[in-house]
Amino acid sequence: MKRDLALFERGPFDVVVIGGGIYGVCTAWDAALRGLSVALIERGDFGGATSSNSLKIIHGGLRYLQHADFKRMRESIAERSVLMRIAPHLIHPLPCLMPTYGHALKGKEVIALALLINDLIGFDRNRFLEPGQQLPPGRVISKAECLKLIPGVDEADLTGGAIWYDGQVSSPERMLLSILRSAVSAGAVAANYVEMIGLKKEGDRVTGVLARDVMTGDELTIRAKLVINNAGPWVNSILRNLNGRYVKPKIQLSAAMNLVVKKTINPDYAVGIWSKSTFKDVDAMISKGSRVYFIAPWRNYSLVGTTHVHFEGEPDQFHVREKDIVEFIDEINRAYPTADIRREEVSFFYGGLLPADETHPGTGDVKLLKNYQIVDHQFEHGVEGLISIFGVKYTTARDVAQKTVDYVFKKFQKTPPTCLTSTTPIFGGNLENFAEFLSREKTKVMKKLSVETIEHLLRTYGTAYPRILKYFDERSELAEPVHSSTQVLKAEIMHAVREEMAIKLADVVRRRTELGTAEQPPDEVLTMCANLMAKELGWNSTRIQKEIEETKAIYVPAR
Repeated sequence: MKRDLALFERGPFDVVVIGGGIYGVCTAWDAALRGLSVALIERGDFGGATSSNSLKIIHGGLRYLQHADFKRMRESIAERSVLMRIAPHLIHPLPCLMPTYGHALKGKEVIALALLINDLIGFDRNRFLEPGQQLPPGRVISKAECLKLIPGVDEADLTGGAIWYDGQVSSPERMLLSILRSAVSAGAVAANYVEMIGLKKEGDRVTGVLARDVMTGDELTIRAKLVINNAGPWVNSILRNLNGRYVKPKIQLSAAMNLVVKKTINPDYAVGIWSKSTFKDVDAMISKGSRVYFIAPWRNYSLVGTTHVHFEGEPDQFHVREKDIVEFIDEINRAYPTADIRREEVSFFYGGLLPADETHPGTGDVKLLKNYQIVDHQFEHGVEGLISIFGVKYTTARDVAQKTVDYVFKKFQKTPPTCLTSTTPIFGGNLENFAEFLSREKTKVMKKLSVETIEHLLRTYGTAYPRILKYFDERSELAEPVHSSTQVLKAEIMHAVREEMAIKLADVVRRRTELGTAEQPPDEVLTMCANLMAKELGWNSTRIQKEIEETKAIYVPAR
């Protein structure tokens, strides 16, 4: 997968996709698999904004029961199964546990009924999944068992607990990149650090985009029959001067945040904790009166989230602030004192902007957009050749992409061919049984690498891991870890630059590898990676230092 901007000049393409987040890459993959010519551009790095803000849970929408939104539950459960099937090396079952209180809406009886309905709606959740990927039915447990599994939970009116299962994606960044590689393998042309600076128009028809190479400043024109605005929080920005006039944004934004904590608070379950603050969802048929925060085990860390607050301003102005982190720590510790999270234990924070319907005027509580939207600007603003997508969550991005591409074919007055992304493994995911794959491949490579390193490669790259091993023949030192604290190999840095369009140091440590996904890597790791990249990309000492400083700045919250 090479970054070659000359390929964009071979148009006109059937579609050009603006935005390389999870919705954009899924759309590009689906369209390319169905025979459309596709161009995709991303102004930063792929998955570098909202798509990287995640609790890493692929969920079946159990919480939608309070809205009696069975359709949305069904979609989420189906998509969870699809993703576990097409990405078996990256997504695995995650047991979830939540305490129950009293005998009303938070009580064991009500939640037991909710789990039963959830299992009935997801009756086929394990169809075509290998045994190790299958999700057991939900169940309620006693107060004593709950206290054993979640020691220190608030015991006032505690009646027991509820256990159900979702999926955990070990690396949403690798998931996104694998889908992107699948799109490129299917014929899509893609490039990061290419910013759309204008829409090309003929009369009231959009005929493509004017773009700028962020790295060089060079401009290019990408011609297309249809432009798909998949820019996430920047969707509204792209519409600002549509048709020669200001277009008032239809969708508000909310700021979301998750924390990474340097300890495993509960190693076995993603624990749902009721907040001590009140929250009212005016659309809910059943309102529980407070939010549920989750503390999920991930590697040797805990992921804690998610906060949602109203956001005003431009997306480029969004930053996670120090006060946001401190206030959230206080909120979690009030809800679950046993967590006892200290500020120095928060090693990193994820932040992003999500679409919202409105903000409650009295409490400031945010009501998130509940359903995706496909907006055709032919009907909205009298401009043909442009559609905008408002997505709501990572789990259903593939499904929304399918519906988007169906709509594209209808725009072209053609019958949509069968969508293939629900049954096609993503790049590296072509395996039938993950446990057998691990066992078999470990035996093959045992003499070259440690068991821990082999497992790391298999879980990261799946069946594509031999692409890393080939670098060993070039230089034996590339088989060495970047640092004694990690299993990430020097070969992975080279692979990221040569085959995955890593252009900046942050691309490597934040999204191509796990080096900086949980905390800032040590200075010697950043220096080692920067020097390896410098040899490939021709950086001088000034550029090396600049890349290191820019990467370190990612881990510092705004004041």
